[in-house]
Amino acid sequence: MPDDDILRSLLRDYWHLTPSQVTALEWGQMSRVWEVLAGDDRYVCRLVDEDAARPVEAGLAAADHLREWGIAVGAPVRTLAGALTANTPAGVLSVSHRVPGRSLAGCDPVDQQWWGDRLGAMHRALQHFRHPGLRPWQLIDLDAPHLDAEDWLRPAVADAVTATTRLTVTDRLTYGVLHGDPAPAGFVVDPDTGRAGLFDCGASGTGPLAYDVAAAVVYAGGPCAAAEFLDGYLAAGPVHRDEVEAALPVLIRFRWAVQADWAARTRAAGALSEARVALESPPG
Repeated sequence: MPDDDILRSLLRDYWHLTPSQVTALEWGQMSRVWEVLAGDDRYVCRLVDEDAARPVEAGLAAADHLREWGIAVGAPVRTLAGALTANTPAGVLSVSHRVPGRSLAGCDPVDQQWWGDRLGAMHRALQHFRHPGLRPWQLIDLDAPHLDAEDWLRPAVADAVTATTRLTVTDRLTYGVLHGDPAPAGFVVDPDTGRAGLFDCGASGTGPLAYDVAAAVVYAGGPCAAAEFLDGYLAAGPVHRDEVEAALPVLIRFRWAVQADWAARTRAAGALSEARVALESPPG
């Protein structure tokens, strides 16, 4: 991953932006994110693996769609060549305008209400959004060689995948456009206006919307710690309470399996250890 000097160089080369300040944002698991000040404007820069380029472009297009629905989200900034993303030696980089306000805190009850409300509003607004870059719901590749990193890993991930497969076959789930990595700090509220929104729109693909809810609950610290988030989501989103309550235990474990898979692939030892503790704990 690039250091600040490399990121500054990429922004100059591909966007003609000259940053005066670069701040790494510690949120999300599937990408690296920075806040950048250039001139009088603030931006959010996201770096992902090369194979995520099309989903990122879908997310940037989804952001335009959300703004048409009155949802505050960062507008994408095109490269000097007119593209939505830049395929750089460090990965695929995108830049969006930074929505005014502060990041939400996942442990704060009021912020949880904003968080759930905005994720629910995003799900509802994108119900009819289509883009060729949206990936269909994909489970984890159980034959991937990196799952041999530790003895416990492949069996634990396989158990989570099996339970998720059973859930998607036996239950009628609400499908739509997923954010994919809805960390609370990726959402924002402006204290001056009281308006909440999103830094950007992940739009990683299409799948059961309850998966996004489960990912957010994991960020919040589990179902008991996420009560206000869930209330906010259920009031604004298209998924009903019965579906969320039925799917959440299975999809929370699947989210931990996704983290374990990502951590093994990227050799993130701390994240892998955290996922192990969660996957080896009793469900619920």
